[in-house]
Amino acid sequence: MYLFYFLLSHKEEFIMLGGGGAQPNISKEKIVDTYIPIPPQFEQKRIINAIEQWFALIDTLESAKEDLQMSIAQAKSKILGLAIHGKLLPQDPNDEPAIELLKRINPKFTPCDNAHYKNVPDSWGIVPLGNICGLNEGKPISDKEYPYIDVKGLRTGNYVSKQSGKYIPVGTTLILVDGENSGEVFHTPVEGYQGSTIKVLNIFSEMNAQYVLYFVKLYQKALRENKVGSAIPHLNKKMFRELIIPIPTKEEQERIVGAIQQYYRILDNISANL
Repeated sequence: MYLFYFLLSHKEEFIMLGGGGAQPNISKEKIVDTYIPIPPQFEQKRIINAIEQWFALIDTLESAKEDLQMSIAQAKSKILGLAIHGKLLPQDPNDEPAIELLKRINPKFTPCDNAHYKNVPDSWGIVPLGNICGLNEGKPISDKEYPYIDVKGLRTGNYVSKQSGKYIPVGTTLILVDGENSGEVFHTPVEGYQGSTIKVLNIFSEMNAQYVLYFVKLYQKALRENKVGSAIPHLNKKMFRELIIPIPTKEEQERIVGAIQQYYRILDNISANL
């Protein structure tokens, strides 16, 4: 074990001594010629015991770090849940009822009875998600070269070019509708043509877009677990449109978004310093 830990401690040096092309290797002679300090046998045992005690402590700390990272993720989800149901911040009695906002979105809107939905303040409204946003396509154009904006490009920043397609401008909110991670949301950093596996998430201007995106994030796991289709699983659009979203006033939405971001900054700072 003493020899094993010695070799382990010299791993990087051995790698640097390696040579060759496709499969670099280190010659037996270089390993054999390496000098090793040899303490008395009893001291070797003491060294081994000390190393293993430290390794055990490090393993415990790493496990605790993973547990804390999981707790941070759970805390973020809890914050979203409280915020979206009006329990993160005190309500401002001077805010207009959310019904006024919903009527501006749709003058024919008829409020439903919130009595069966006790998890939101009385001044809020509740509507299916499809009432305040839609899944759309870009505008078809041709004869102009733009980057092809697909999920691979969005994740790597490397885009191929196309001469025609469905145009989407910079800053467009997109949602992945095909594949394992259906429900994931992106913002386009460049203008270009819309990829086939994504849709434009068109949120009514009367809503705070980030509030809606936080709601989508709260249900992202459910959307991922309820995909439809066999060969290429895709977003359950019916389920997406029928998700019930609590609607506060625009001012309350902005306050909620600010509070969520403040808490997230604290949690992200903790995570970054683990």
